[in-house]
Amino acid sequence: MNNQELAKRIAEHLGGKENIASFANCITRLRVNVKDYSKVDLKKIEQLSDVMGVIEDETIQIVLGPGKVSKVAFEFGEVTGLEGGDAEEEEGDLDLAADTKAAYKAKQTTKPQQMLRHIGNIFIPLIPGFVASGLILGIANLILNLANPEQGVLNPAILESDWYILLKSVGALLFGSLGIFVGINTAREFKGTLVLGGIAGLLIYAPVLSEIGTLQLFGLDLSVSTGLGGLVGVILAAYIFVKIEHFVRRRMPDSLDLLLTPLVTILVGSLITVVLIQPFAGLIMGGLTWFLVDVMLEVGGVVGGFVLAATFLPLVTVGLHQGLIPVHLELIESIGFTTLLPVLAMAGGGQVGAAIAIYLKTTDKRLRKTITNALPVGVLGIGEPLIYGVSLPLGRPFITACLGAGFGGAFLALTNTGAITVGPSGVSLIPLIAEGKYLTYIIGLLISYAGGFVLTYLFGFKKELAEKLYESKDKAA
Repeated sequence: MNNQELAKRIAEHLGGKENIASFANCITRLRVNVKDYSKVDLKKIEQLSDVMGVIEDETIQIVLGPGKVSKVAFEFGEVTGLEGGDAEEEEGDLDLAADTKAAYKAKQTTKPQQMLRHIGNIFIPLIPGFVASGLILGIANLILNLANPEQGVLNPAILESDWYILLKSVGALLFGSLGIFVGINTAREFKGTLVLGGIAGLLIYAPVLSEIGTLQLFGLDLSVSTGLGGLVGVILAAYIFVKIEHFVRRRMPDSLDLLLTPLVTILVGSLITVVLIQPFAGLIMGGLTWFLVDVMLEVGGVVGGFVLAATFLPLVTVGLHQGLIPVHLELIESIGFTTLLPVLAMAGGGQVGAAIAIYLKTTDKRLRKTITNALPVGVLGIGEPLIYGVSLPLGRPFITACLGAGFGGAFLALTNTGAITVGPSGVSLIPLIAEGKYLTYIIGLLISYAGGFVLTYLFGFKKELAEKLYESKDKAA
């Protein structure tokens, strides 16, 4: 059936459009809130073609896979007459994966983990734009390379054409306006006025700051600079704007709220941003970039690349990986690409190799089915189903997968391979590799596949692991 028919059938088995309260979609799932759960027939939904699985959680989660879910969600909105939204980050695949993810997510209650979850909610809605803009810039860079007189493939005059200039400009739009989008999403995340968050983002990148250079405050000379603090500065500035807005609004008479609350928010927030937030955020971004790039990759070399790739998945399981998104974007803004992302992307490759090894060694039909469902999206760079549905519940394969990924990370660190945008990993990252190093990235990915496969096949998996896993699962059920 086509996407429209599938959406209609899903709505019918959920009790009809009158029974649907709201819905949203993430990378692989359609998530639906219903009014009366007794009217829902989950078994019939599971039997529909193209439905990979159904998970009962706070919402009914229908696993459709990347790409497919966006199309079905659009048709679902047409069928129900409701406006959908973007859900939080992908959470795994099938029941075992959901249970494992929920257990780890329940532990993410510390202030730093909650903060990093907020960062993820700010940046994840922007990922489709990152990917599309990166691909457009990739095409523009390919034309630039082919128009090189040494290549002799395209006439160099094409670089002066209006179409090429327009193409390159369209690709750069998001990155040139990123502060606005991040500021708006930050205001949304912390329940502030969106336009004020956008103004906070504009302030960080205002060209006038570099023109001024030095501000005098209470007899002190303050150095100001456009872009100081980067996107971390935008997030902090927009957050401060929200807090000021909330403070002022609670004390402002209703008749003056529309006039004075935004005015006070912008004036006070701008002063705090320029004087305090930008220098502080600049120190944070400088420290993170120095450690991850200068120390781990440039000084550490293959050892640093191995360590980063091998430890990335443990960071994912505790929610710390979201904090690296601003670092990637800061590198892209400063040098044109991020060498950190391809190295970290090898972590998913190690999981793919480990899953293949487990599939070949196990005789458990349930585990094989989980791997069959999760492996295609794992190859495309969505690793949660493999992490939470296969390697992490089994234990030892998670360790061998991480170690296997380290070899791919070491190779990419040695070759200084970068990506021109953030978003996907795995095979999906190939078109976004910088400086034409596509083959280098593919070799690194194959190394991580091989590393995860060999280590897991030899040391990481025994049949007894699956038996114990599903035995405990059945008892719990």
